[in-house]
Amino acid sequence: MQDQYVPEVTHLKTHDKRVAWARAQRDAGLAKVDPKLQGIPDQLPQSSLGLPGAVLTAREIEITESYSVTELLRILKDREITVEEVTRAFLRRAALAQTNCITHLLWDQAITRAKNLDSLPEPKGMLFGLPISTKEHHGMVGDEVVTNASLTTWIGKRHGSNLLYDSLYDQGCVFYVRTTQPQNIMQLETVSVIYGRTVHPYNRELSPGGSSGGESALIGMRGSLLGVGGDIGGSIRCPAAHVGIYGFKPTLKRISVLGSRSLMAGKETIMSTPGPMTVDRDALELFMKAALASEPWLTDPSLTFKPWSPYKCIQQLKIAIMWWDGVVTPHPPITRAMKEVAEACCKAGMEVVDWDAESLHHQTSWELLTQLYWPDGGEEALDLMKKGGEEVLPLSKFILQQANVKHLTQPELWDLCRRRDEYRAEYAHAWNNTKGENGKEVDVIICPPSFGAASPHDQSRYWGYTSHWNLLDYPGAIFPVTKVCREKDPIQTGYIPKNEEDRFIYEMYSPERYEDMPVALQVIGRRSYDEKVLAVLKEIELALGRE
Repeated sequence: MQDQYVPEVTHLKTHDKRVAWARAQRDAGLAKVDPKLQGIPDQLPQSSLGLPGAVLTAREIEITESYSVTELLRILKDREITVEEVTRAFLRRAALAQTNCITHLLWDQAITRAKNLDSLPEPKGMLFGLPISTKEHHGMVGDEVVTNASLTTWIGKRHGSNLLYDSLYDQGCVFYVRTTQPQNIMQLETVSVIYGRTVHPYNRELSPGGSSGGESALIGMRGSLLGVGGDIGGSIRCPAAHVGIYGFKPTLKRISVLGSRSLMAGKETIMSTPGPMTVDRDALELFMKAALASEPWLTDPSLTFKPWSPYKCIQQLKIAIMWWDGVVTPHPPITRAMKEVAEACCKAGMEVVDWDAESLHHQTSWELLTQLYWPDGGEEALDLMKKGGEEVLPLSKFILQQANVKHLTQPELWDLCRRRDEYRAEYAHAWNNTKGENGKEVDVIICPPSFGAASPHDQSRYWGYTSHWNLLDYPGAIFPVTKVCREKDPIQTGYIPKNEEDRFIYEMYSPERYEDMPVALQVIGRRSYDEKVLAVLKEIELALGRE
């Protein structure tokens, strides 16, 4: 088998031939939708939220809107509904949700899989019949799979599945759609030369985040109930927060990346982890159970041998609130959301304390991270973009041209890793010191997942509220809290920015720009305390009056 399919489009340059071929593959998948989508306006509205009611059937709306993940799985396993009917409903809704968020609609493969599952004598697997969306650069189960990872030079490059997707497939899911990520995958917005810009389903002038922005845009429209993202600097948590869904970044080496395609394969300075993005909280734990059920550490020896062991909160919880990170002050809606959650936790009997980030020098983590991300000075990324003939887009330039990004010598790399480990130890020491008179240390930290709600295009330049926890390798979960309200969230007049980054963020805000956009928060736990993070998240939501 050839390593790469070279598209034949004779009237275009090589770069444009490849892009045209990739887009044709996407369009061919969307064209398979049956019956065809009717009633979509020629000029798409600012918000896509009203489209399902105008285009989909009542039955499709019922299937895609009426159930949580666990509820849908129950009726699938009880054979109250066929896998094929569910799959067709989500295929059509995914096609409707296309805001440049889809790279492949797997119509034929998904329908074949659904029919096969329906033919089984008994349902098998904890994900039986559940449609699951996936980030394109991870690969896919099946034949003739190609993966470009948003690089034109890799368009048509042969690929296959990965260990995680094999595990989910064995649990009975239906893979039906693959989604966009940005150029070189290292952005908190999703825009590439191949597919263009992925826009927010609630407001086309804003971003659904990145790098798993295709997933967030799709799930935000309930074109998917459960998808797979990846996170090295906030790439699950930022987009989940931007569209007001749930997301979870596990500790490294709980979930395998074996088989995924990305830049700088083998780099261990700072690494990515897959994780779930979903419409409901319980699906986060379900995903982790399904991913670990096959004992993937037996196949991928880099993984931690740690089966999923649900945590139970027995004692009074001690919650720390990180009001800001000492670098950038969050926008007013984020601060209001933290106040509301802190008050609810207090009323529920939890101990709530402040987390002093200023004394922990969060700016240091960004200075370390930018070098850890690019120990080759960004040479591989830039060379591949040059080889593909593609423009280096603004946010790629931003992340690759940090002042301290350079090709490190081996001694410089060793020293950088030493400083990383020392900073991790300092932070762990600070957490140990949260024990009060009763000896009870902080259980989790609640903090912003971003400086604000969804960002305007090309403005996602501050990563600190998510990337900091990647440096520490702390697990983090995103949960929706509220929406931006111009009456409740006025501009903070008279505010004097602390630094240039803070000024950039402060001047970006106006309540009118973000009106009604989702506002989410982040729950952070100690390294390897993944189960505890999700257990405490449930307690926090119970305090907020949710089931």
